[in-house]
Amino acid sequence: MIVWNRHHILKSSVAVLTALTLGACGTVQTTQGGVVGVDRKQMMVVSPEQIEQASQQAYAKTTAEARGRGALNSNAAQVARVKKIANLLIAQTATFRPDARNWQWEVSVISAPDVNAWVMPGGKMAIYTGLIEKLQLTDDELAAVIGHEMAHALREHARERASEQAVAGLGISVLAAAAGIGDAGQKGMEFAYQGLLGLPNSRRHETEADRIGVEIAARAGYNPQAAVSLWQKMGQQGGGGPPKFLSTHPPREDRLSDLTVYAQRVMPLYQQAKGK
Repeated sequence: MIVWNRHHILKSSVAVLTALTLGACGTVQTTQGGVVGVDRKQMMVVSPEQIEQASQQAYAKTTAEARGRGALNSNAAQVARVKKIANLLIAQTATFRPDARNWQWEVSVISAPDVNAWVMPGGKMAIYTGLIEKLQLTDDELAAVIGHEMAHALREHARERASEQAVAGLGISVLAAAAGIGDAGQKGMEFAYQGLLGLPNSRRHETEADRIGVEIAARAGYNPQAAVSLWQKMGQQGGGGPPKFLSTHPPREDRLSDLTVYAQRVMPLYQQAKGK
């Protein structure tokens, strides 16, 4: 007779968790590398259909609420400006994902003071007037914002984060139960996950979106150097920001340095687009 003590249970649970994780995970290449060379493979356990369905529901809810208060696409001139820029950028997404041509792209402008913009998986996007007005964005800077958000969608960062959380949640539950560490210990493991894996991955996503975003903008004929002035304005708007080790975004100095390098790298694409 074998007595399954805590040590044996823990080892067994880790083995089972590993088998489940490896069996469920799939390595995918969501985008082509482009000139900026973003070619990291990603591990996914959540299906693209699940993420896109959730995104469509969230988009429908957000736009319905905005429509209800008269804040959806209420300024015709502003909407025309945003859609013109977005459509030029959309035309360049095939450089990274040929299938993006078939996405059901949709652009909404929401009248609200939020300094915010997003593009959901599948191409549904919203730009908030607070972003445009408070930062007094030029067309090039607005292209930098939209290109960055498009890059998140092209790279399926939301799906990757959901996959990481799904695997981490399973692992934390199994290991906490096996080790008998209780709720407090489980919370500690969750915080450890966020600090050691979760937040650094978010910073990596932001860097990837920055690099792809400047290339999309450059190919569409927008000055990629505007990404630098954009984030300078963002820094002035948001203050100093949280410490680097607690932030889901790269520190401003690191971000500006990286954007300067990659904006210069794609400058020939911008010059070629402007020369057409």
